[in-house]
This record gives sequence, structure tokens and C-alpha cells, in this order.
Amino acid sequence: MRNFKLLLCLLLIILVHLSLDWFNNQPQQAGIDVPTGKLTSLSFSPFREGYSPLEEVFPLAEHIEEDMRLLADKTWSIRTYSSLGGLEPSPALARKYGLKMIQGCWLGYVSKDNHKEVEALIKSANTNPDVVTRVIVGNEVLLRGEMDVDKLIGYIREVKRAVKQPVSYADVWSMYMKYPKLIQEVDFITIHILPYWEDEPVAVANAGEHLEKVVKQVEDEARGIAPGKPILIGESGWPSAGRQRGLAVPGVVNAAKFNRDMIQVANRHHFDYNIVEAFNQPWKSHLEGVVGANWGLFSADREPVFPLTGPVNENPHWQLHFLESSLLWLLIVAAYAKKLRELSVFRSILFLALSQIFSVCLVTLANFLWYTSYNQWQRSYMLFIACANALLGAQLLQRSYALLAKIPGSQALAERLRGLYLLFIVLALYKNYGLAMHGRYLSFPIEQFSIPVLGVFTLIGLSTLNERRFGLSTLRSDVLIGWNLHGHRDRLIAYALSFGIIAMILGETKAFMDGSDFIQAHPGVSAGLPFALTYTLENQQLVVWLGYLLSLSLPLWSKYGEKART
Repeated sequence: MRNFKLLLCLLLIILVHLSLDWFNNQPQQAGIDVPTGKLTSLSFSPFREGYSPLEEVFPLAEHIEEDMRLLADKTWSIRTYSSLGGLEPSPALARKYGLKMIQGCWLGYVSKDNHKEVEALIKSANTNPDVVTRVIVGNEVLLRGEMDVDKLIGYIREVKRAVKQPVSYADVWSMYMKYPKLIQEVDFITIHILPYWEDEPVAVANAGEHLEKVVKQVEDEARGIAPGKPILIGESGWPSAGRQRGLAVPGVVNAAKFNRDMIQVANRHHFDYNIVEAFNQPWKSHLEGVVGANWGLFSADREPVFPLTGPVNENPHWQLHFLESSLLWLLIVAAYAKKLRELSVFRSILFLALSQIFSVCLVTLANFLWYTSYNQWQRSYMLFIACANALLGAQLLQRSYALLAKIPGSQALAERLRGLYLLFIVLALYKNYGLAMHGRYLSFPIEQFSIPVLGVFTLIGLSTLNERRFGLSTLRSDVLIGWNLHGHRDRLIAYALSFGIIAMILGETKAFMDGSDFIQAHPGVSAGLPFALTYTLENQQLVVWLGYLLSLSLPLWSKYGEKART
């Protein structure tokens, strides 16, 4: 009879889990389908995992050909950012697969490298006039502060004298506002409009409207300098993974929404556009974190990230993740099967539900970190944090069972729990420091700390269940872990976690207020602070992370001295 009841409990939990996963992973509408046919242009960087311009490990010719073959029926044109670094075969291969090119040359600090890039661009443009339709001299070199505008203009003029194709320079749209004399120098104006990266980030629902507004603003500026000069939206896109900024939320569905909306806006107003980018770029994670590596229509493995027609699923692999977490859960159930017979049906269901939740958290963590790991160091960290979460989860389940079965606390188990929690707290403080001081490209590590935080509330809830009332005693660390292991520095750790919350809010707010466009729009601290603080507190990922820090500090505030009890 006990076995039958346990089987019914298992069936109930797995049906609830399956129903929730199915409901939460329904395909979502992502806007109007893109009209059939090819896209106008895609940014093309053929760097795969293990290849990086930073390390001067450049793509092979066969990689470029494979990518060109894949893109041949997706786009009319590609935009490149360099004329060297392994991209030399690009024009010939583009011709082979019927693609046109907006070819660029990369400019930076080093004049010698700049001259080589310019020479290669000129040679390629003159050798391949049937493929290279336009050229772009430099990309965001003014934004990066690597060159002054007069030196840049010198390079632009050098290329204009040497080629017959129209010549431009590409940068964020505000740089053309800051240096309007660039408008006179170029044959067409190339602007980057990335609502996610704006100093005042734009929600995906308003991104299309923002695009129209910016193009009109640039047109108005150009009208007084060079009326009728063509404008190319040289980059526009949305990240499919990474950290949230204000109301700008990365995600697969949002990336699909933005790109579909952007194409609709461009077609309606006859804008010339180039989408960033064709493929996710693993090497960009070194500079821009997870978000920088996930702007592609295709993954680094050349699989579509999202469709441009029909409903879109945020997690198309949810069935596999459900299976993985269910198998892990069944292993836990098998380990506790005999012990569960000693619990009431209600307490058995509680344990089964908790073990299922921990399994889902662990599988979610492992899959997300594996997908967003791009080198051996990142994968090593993924294995470390997954193992640490698995170990903590195992100890939490052991303590949860003890509370449900009303078994006296174990000093050895308490010591393991305390040690693991101190490890996660130190790691949380380290992560929070990075986010507060220079978090523009750092993701909030929510998945990495879900099991520790859920563990705190699990032990609080089970302690409350045993005492049949909620009070301050159920928050005490010794009650939660089952033994009095009072540390003299616990209160200092709690202070550090609480200060981390303040530091995070201040750091994120200051990051918005330091933006040059933000300062221009809201001069003065009193004018800018309310807007910057609003953008900070609108960030749901940030708010959840602050909640995590607070949750980890709760048991450390309690008073000690009484002998631990269960």
C-alpha cells in the first residue's frame, strides 16, 4: 500500500512538472512574418569557436565558403569589417555564391596596421568591382576613442581617391551628430542603431519606433549639410542571451520580435539596412560577455537561433531538459525510496517536490552555462559551479528529509552545509563586486545561485512546519542547518551582503549616468538621477539578484547561543 501511494505521488509530481514545462514553453507570437525572399544585408564574421581576431587565430577559407553557401539563399549582401585576417578569399567566394559585399577595413590605434588594411581594401575593391558594391573605412573607431576625427577623415579621403565605389564610415548614430563634418566627407552615412545598447535602453516593444526616430534625426541633421545623402543602417539587431539593461531584455523571442519589426519598418520607409549579425561570435565574449556573443541569426554551430516566420519558442529544447531533470529526479527518488515509506503522504509529496525543483535548477544551470561557455576555462568553471550546486543540493535534501522525518540534527551535515554556504556567499560577493564596479558586459548569475537561495527558504519552510508557527527562531542558522556552528564573523558577512545590495544599485545607476548621450539628454545629477534610478530598478534580473543577496544574508542576522534544535 505504501508503494502504491509513493507511485501515485511520483505520478502526480511528474505530471505537474510536465504541465508547467509545457505551459511555460508554448511558442509565442513574435510579430509579423518577414516577407518571403532574401534579407538586404547581414554582418559577416566567420569566426567559429577557437578562432579569434584578438588572438590572431583567423578563419580558414573552407569555413568562409561553408558560411557563404549557407547564407546564399538568406541574403543579397554581406558586410565585412576587415579586409585582412583570413578574409582575403571573401570576394571570390561571394562571387561564387552570388553574394554582394559591403567591404570594410578595420582601423585602430596602430597606424602600420591601418595602412595595411586600407591598402587591402583598395586592392580588393578595384579587383572585384562586380562583388564589392560599397566600402566602409573603419568601424566605431571614434566610439572606442582610438582615433581622432581628422585622422579618420584622412583615411576616408585616401580611399575615396583610390576606388570607384561609394565610401562611408560606420559608427553609432550619435557620433555623426557629434562630428557632423563626417556627413560631408562620406558618400553615404552608415549609422548603427542598437536599442539595447543605447545609453537609455529601449524596450523591444518600442524599438521599431526608436529606429524610425533616429533615422529621421540623422536625416534632419544631414539635410543642412548634404541634402539627400543616402543613409545605411549599418548595424541593427537584438541579443538572444545575456544581461538585461533597463527594460531591454535579451532573449530568443525578443530577438525575433526586433528583427521582424525592424525589417517591417525598413520596408515601409524604404530604409537601407544591414542586420547584425549572421552568426554568433564566441570570441566577443572576451570583450562583451554573454550578450556580445549572441547577436546572430545563427548560432556558433550554424544552427538557426530563431525563425523569421511563425511562432517562436524561447527554449526549443525544453522537452530534452524535462527528460534530463526527470531522470536526475528519479535517481534521487531511488536513493530515498525506502526512507520515503516512513513519511506521511503529505511529507513525501513535499520531499518529492523539493527534489524535483532542485533537479530542474541544476539541469537549467548546466544547460545555460554550457551554451554560454566558449572556451575551456569557461567550461571548467561551468563544471565547478555545477558540481558545487549538486553537492549543496544533495546536502540540502539530506537536511530536508531529516526535518520532514523529525530526525535530530547532525553536526557533520551541519558543517558541510555551513561550509558550502560560505563558499557560495564568497562567490556571490565576488560576482556582485564585478557587477557593481564594471558590470556592463557581465550577466547576472541567477542560475548559479538558485539552489542556495531556494535551500534557505526550503529549510525555513520546513522548520516552520515542524514548529507549526513562523518566528525569528526559524530564520536562525543553527536551526536551519541542525547544529550550533556560530561564526563570530557571520554578522560581518551579513553586512557585506547588505552593502552589496546598495553597491549594486549605485553601480548600475552610475553606469547609466556616465553615458555621454545620457548626460546630453539629462544634464546635471538632479536631472539625470531619477531616470537612471528608474532604469536600474526596471531591470528584473537585477532585482532578482538583489533578492538573492538578501536571502543569503537572512540566516546570518539571527542571534546565536542556544543549543541547536530540530
